Amino acid sequence: MAAPDSPDLPIYPPADPRVETPAEPLVLRLSGIAYLAAIGVLVIALVFAGVDIRYLGWTLLAPIVLVLWIRRLRTAVDDDGLTAYRTFRTDRIAWSDVAGLQFPKWSAVRAVTTSGDRIPLPAVGFHDLPAIAERSGGRVPDPFAAERAARSLDD
Repeated sequence: MAAPDSPDLPIYPPADPRVETPAEPLVLRLSGIAYLAAIGVLVIALVFAGVDIRYLGWTLLAPIVLVLWIRRLRTAVDDDGLTAYRTFRTDRIAWSDVAGLQFPKWSAVRAVTTSGDRIPLPAVGFHDLPAIAERSGGRVPDPFAAERAARSLDD
C-alpha cells in the first residue's frame, strides 16, 4: 500500500455519513427463461433460411431482435417513482402521480395514475409487491405484510 502523501494517489475527503446517497433502483426484468424462446426462433429461422438463403436469410435476424426486445422490457423502481421501459417508449411516473397498481387477468400489471391513465409495467408480478412497497416508502401497500405479522405473532 502506498503512503498517503504519495504523489501517485489522489486524496479524497472522507464521505460524510450524514449525507444520504440515493439507493440503486430496483430493476425488475423478465425471467431468464424468456431467452429460451430465442433458441426456438433461431431453429425456425434456420429452417426458413435453409429453404432459400437469398430470399429468407433475413429471418436469421429474428432471434437477435427477440433477445434485444427481452432485454429492453423492464421496470425500474426507485425512491422517486417508477420507470417502465416498453417496446418503443419509456414512461416515468412519480410516486405522487401513482394512484395504484392494477393486476388484469390477461395482461401486464398497470400503474394507474391520478389522471386515470393506465401505464403497463413490464416484468412486474404480484410477487414483486413487497419489494416495490419497500422502495416506494409505503406509497404502495404490501399485501403480504399482514400475513407476515400474523405469523410472527403465532411464533
